Amino acid sequence: MNREDAWNIVTEFTESETLRRHMLAVEAAMRHYAPKYNGDPDIWGAVGLLHDFDYEKYPDVATDGHPVVGSRILEERGVDETIRRAILSHAPEITGVHPESDMEKVLFAVDELTGFLIAVALVRPSKDIREVKWKSIKKKWKSVAFAAGVDREEIEHAVEALGVDLQEHVMFVLEALQNEAEALGVAGEA
Repeated sequence: MNREDAWNIVTEFTESETLRRHMLAVEAAMRHYAPKYNGDPDIWGAVGLLHDFDYEKYPDVATDGHPVVGSRILEERGVDETIRRAILSHAPEITGVHPESDMEKVLFAVDELTGFLIAVALVRPSKDIREVKWKSIKKKWKSVAFAAGVDREEIEHAVEALGVDLQEHVMFVLEALQNEAEALGVAGEA
């Protein structure tokens, strides 16, 4: 699975620019984390890029939708089981597949966090993620009304499973997103 093939799948199934940017953000975080765990950035990046590709067309997670359908589609296209399993593991409450490998644990730990960090950037006057600091993240983290859909407890459990400090994890993911600020649409207003 090369990046071009993964991106073609994303664009085939996803029209929402917001959802595409989310997948790009998770890809950036996964690629950034890969060397830390002696992982292949291309494989880890593909997992991040593809993890929600089926969500727009098959959102019914209660029955037979995301990410189960996506895994089947990827299998039909010959995508490696390691990638498919990682994608299934980011929704264990639906799939019954729990994160076990480092790659799976990282995906689980970065998925919702990337959205939270982008939300922190978008409420700034500049809308530039490169200006976001730990102090503002920490303040927003404690505000249950801010980005209320983000399950902070789930992120904290995922970070514990990785064996890293929450602040260290958040800042590492923030760095990944800052490196891709323009592609993610959070490089400030032009």
